Order: sequence, then C-alpha cells, then structure tokens
Amino acid sequence: MLPSKRPVVFLSAIALLLTSLTACANSPNSKNLEQSLAADPQLQENPVTLGQPVTNTNPQQNETQVQLPGDFPSEIPRYPDATLKEVTQQDASQLTRWTSGDPTNIVQGFYQKEFQNNNWEIVSQPTAETSSLVARRNDLQVTVNIRPAPTNVATPSPNQTTANQTPSAATEFTITYTRNSSVTTTATPQPSPSPEVAKDPTPSPEPVTSTNTEAQVFTDINNAPKELRTYITDLAQLGVLTPNPAAKTNTSTSSNEFAPNNLISRRDYASWLVATNNRMYANNPAKQIRLANSSSQPAFQDVPPTHPNFGAIQGLAEAGLIPSPLSGDSTAVLFRPGAPLTREQMMLWKVPLDTRQSLPNASVEAVKQTWGFQDAGKIDPKALRAVLADHQNADVSNIRRVFGFTTLFQPKKPVTRAEAAATLWYFGTQGEGVSAKEALQLKPQSN
Repeated sequence: MLPSKRPVVFLSAIALLLTSLTACANSPNSKNLEQSLAADPQLQENPVTLGQPVTNTNPQQNETQVQLPGDFPSEIPRYPDATLKEVTQQDASQLTRWTSGDPTNIVQGFYQKEFQNNNWEIVSQPTAETSSLVARRNDLQVTVNIRPAPTNVATPSPNQTTANQTPSAATEFTITYTRNSSVTTTATPQPSPSPEVAKDPTPSPEPVTSTNTEAQVFTDINNAPKELRTYITDLAQLGVLTPNPAAKTNTSTSSNEFAPNNLISRRDYASWLVATNNRMYANNPAKQIRLANSSSQPAFQDVPPTHPNFGAIQGLAEAGLIPSPLSGDSTAVLFRPGAPLTREQMMLWKVPLDTRQSLPNASVEAVKQTWGFQDAGKIDPKALRAVLADHQNADVSNIRRVFGFTTLFQPKKPVTRAEAAATLWYFGTQGEGVSAKEALQLKPQSN
C-alpha cells in the first residue's frame, strides 16, 4: 500500500507561503496584511466578553450636573430626597426646580413643618386653587410650588441612558426666593421704627388698635361650610376680622376675600381674639383685654415691640391667657406668630375668656368620659383643662359650635379661618354670655 501524499503537499504549501511572505516583507501589501491581523489595542485596554453589549460604565460622565447658586440661602430647608434640575434667574428672584420620587403630600408636609419649626412666617398656605406655599423670614421670602411630576416624558429605550432624568420622579417642585429690602417692609417693621410706629406699636389697619365698629364686606363667605357662614357674617358686621393675608403680597388677590378655608396663623387669631372680646364687652371695661404698649418688656423673643401685633399678643401674655415666661412657662420663649393655630391651642386661648375663672384640673380619662374623644391621650396636658371646661358649656361650647358631633378631637390639626371665627361668635357660659348678633345691638361708649 502506497503512503499518503497529503502531508507532503501540505508541507510544500506552507513552505511556498513563507517564501512569498519573506520575499515581499517590505512591500505595502505585506504591511497592510500585518496590520489587519494585529490585535486591537483598545481591546487590550478594555477587554469585553463576546455576546455582551458595550455600555458606559460611568453614565455620569454624560450628565451636566446642575449646581446650586453660591448665594442660595442656607436657611431655606432642602428636601433630603430631591434632585436639582434647573436654576433660573427671574428678575430680582432666583428659581430652582427639583424632582423627587416621594408623593406631593409628603414633600408639602416637609416644608410646612420645617417653616413652622424654624420660626418662618407663613404668608399663605396651599389651597384647592393654588399649590403655592409662601413663607417669610426677616428679609427673605420663599415660595414653594409643589405639583405632581409630568408623565408625558418619552420612555427611553433599554440601551439608552438618560442621566439627566429621574424615571421614578413623582413630584416636581420649584423654590423661588427673593432677598431685598422691599420684602422686609411688608413683613415686619425694622428695629428703628418711625415716630408713628413708636407711638403706636400696632398700625391702624390692624383691628386690635381701636374699637372698630365699621362693618366688613367679604365676597367669598359662601365658600365656607354652610354651618359656619352665619358666624362669619355676624363677626364681619362687628368689624373684628381681617381679610385674606395673601392680598397684601399678591396683587391678583382681592382685599375683600376672607379665604374661609385657609389656615389661620397664631398671630391673626390672637388679634381676632382680643378685638372680638373687647368689642363684645365694649360697655364693660372690666372684661376687656388691655393692649400692651411699646415700653413693655417683650414676653416672646420673636414678637418685639415693633411687631404689628405686639399690642394684642403681649396683652394676652400679660393677662396670663396664653403660655409665656410671664405665666411661669419657661419653655414658651417663642410665640411663632406665623405658625398655623392648632385646635388645642385655640381651646387653650379661648375657653378662659368664656369661664373667666381658673380652669379645672383634668385628666385624659375625664376627657374621654365627658367628650368620648378616642384621641384624648394626644391632647397637651395644658390644653386638657380647657377642653374639659368647654364641655361644661353644653350646646354653646366652642367644640360643638365649630366641629359638631365628633369622637375625634385631632388636637394637632391646624384650624381654618372659618373655624377660628366660629369660636369667637360667643363669649361666656351657658345662660350668661353674649353673642356677636347681640353685640351688634350695642353702642360702644365713646372715650
């Protein structure tokens, strides 16, 4: 059997190929062939596995990160789980746009709580018509506008990176801030008041500075709950209420609006309380609350004699009707005038002007037995006494007049302007008191 000739042919072909390559080693074709067979240097530096797509291992390299302005005020609260998306200059104000994966109510609650706890003055609260929360502190005014994030954003393809987009964003909000002297003039007077302010610490537009008997006309009383409209109408006839505070800073808001469903600030309720009490007892000076003058030592660090409501707030503190260092409460060094009034605070301030005597001792069990409140344990111990005393007024009690029948008091819930007005419609105990309708028939004694 003859041996196979295939190995001989194969070896001959290899020898011929090597001879050809050696012969044309310096030719252009040989160099091109060598380069085509050489390893890719990029693959040597960035090896990949066959079958897997090449992706950008650092997507942030393609993202232009938005930076906060260098003058962004440190006192403005910053939501911890928010991403800054845009910074825009708008005339004298600066606007920053943010997104967050948290729901809008969580973001809104964060800013409301931060402003309240850090001594900001709440100018206006979000309503059904507007989502803006406006707050002031010294010469700084901040507007936080919160809304659901837009959903009409194109969905990226699986291999497309969108570094500047938060797919899970549920909320978009803007923070607009202005720091200038014009804000200060509308917020609180400067420490160096004019001779008129020094002479009268509460300017004439505030109802607590005089016995105002001129009737007020509000165009939006019908927006209040129907059970409370009569109370607001009678008090407006007495001239003891103030218009929507947003009208002072928003030119599009009418000064004849009462804004019954907006929250009321502690400052405004203190002024209403003093003005209404003194109007109810216009002919009985022994039951009137004396307004403090500018020479009084301030009871609260955040209500100086130059504050527009100093006369009423300081007067309540000096009368022992609100907790303060004057009444032995060393923790109440701040009044927080712009913070929303809560239900338990409203009872604590109003009921002593009904009973005109010391409040009874009270316990959580006593309040549960009388009112049947399931959340009596959440009521502040100081306010428990007022809540229990209010029960003794039966059908003329403040709680029944404002909230009707309820087994939940919700002591920390903020009070609306309509609810606050309803508490002021009647002063006194059952069988011995005066209502706003009766006070309309009184003719105040002239000084």
